[in-house]
Amino acid sequence: MKSNTSEIFSASDNVFEQIKAIIANAQAKAIRSVDTERVLMYWQIGKVIFEEEQQGKDRADYGKYLIKSISEAFQPTLGTGFSVRQLERYRQFYRSFPIASALRTQFSWTHYKNLISIDNQDKREFYIAEADKNNWTARQLERQINSQLFERLLLSNDVKAVLEVAREERQPAEPTEIIKDPMVLEFLGLKREAAYYEKDLETAIITHLQEFILELGNGFAFVARQKRIHLDGDEFFIDLVFYNRLLQCFVVIEIKTTKLTHQDIGQLQMYVNYYDRYEKQDYENPTIGILLCADKNDAVVKITLPENSKNIIASKYQLYLPTEQQLIAEVKKEIEKLDNDQAI
Repeated sequence: MKSNTSEIFSASDNVFEQIKAIIANAQAKAIRSVDTERVLMYWQIGKVIFEEEQQGKDRADYGKYLIKSISEAFQPTLGTGFSVRQLERYRQFYRSFPIASALRTQFSWTHYKNLISIDNQDKREFYIAEADKNNWTARQLERQINSQLFERLLLSNDVKAVLEVAREERQPAEPTEIIKDPMVLEFLGLKREAAYYEKDLETAIITHLQEFILELGNGFAFVARQKRIHLDGDEFFIDLVFYNRLLQCFVVIEIKTTKLTHQDIGQLQMYVNYYDRYEKQDYENPTIGILLCADKNDAVVKITLPENSKNIIASKYQLYLPTEQQLIAEVKKEIEKLDNDQAI
């Protein structure tokens, strides 16, 4: 009798879990449906405002008068969603996305608010493609825009190449097409004024692994931390190991909280060689090594590595979001270096 009772309870638990899953799924669908209808409503309001403005475009300040009139008529009963600022957003929404069928149902209104704040069309298309492909939440999209992902990828690529990879029109041909320099690690919550050991930074990365993989780029999967390797009786430990399914290769990362030295590069090269000889399968591409460092001397990196080496990348990390001015300065510096290299 006791056994039968146990079986009944077990079966009941299974039924309960199924019903919970059905309810949760229905609730999630209902929320998405409401948000989709809200996005469409805002788009339609923006369309009406824009088309009415075009009717009265010969009259000075007609657009401002129109939006103000709509706000005064609807805001008292419908709230802040009909403030002047919001109505201007709806109009900009329609202007930025004039084809209703092109709206993505997985994007919330918060996604679109982030996207319509971007003036550059190429930049906006890049974030649309990346958010769609990677299923970014609105918060993740906002973080990537604020960390200037598009501009950082442009440091080593042109707009056409960046957009082609984002739209999956082609696979990345080189590591630099998806690996960024600098990497922005503000999500670790570490103070940039403080001194840290490599272990501190590594522990923080593991704690925030999901965010770190998002920052690394597309196609990364975590493999190991402090990977131990044996070489003729000596032990070595690789800080972090990932795999990239787009590049089809292992990616080993060494963390340096001090300025990069040629010894650091040599050590990473040894780890890359180890993975190529003992871990890599025949169908996989050569291993990539990333030196995540506080500072670097590009001339030291260049002269230490074999000529035209593409498998060792030195990437500076930043513990804070860069300002637009800082990034512009970085772009100018990279362009000057490229011009100098070509002149030699």
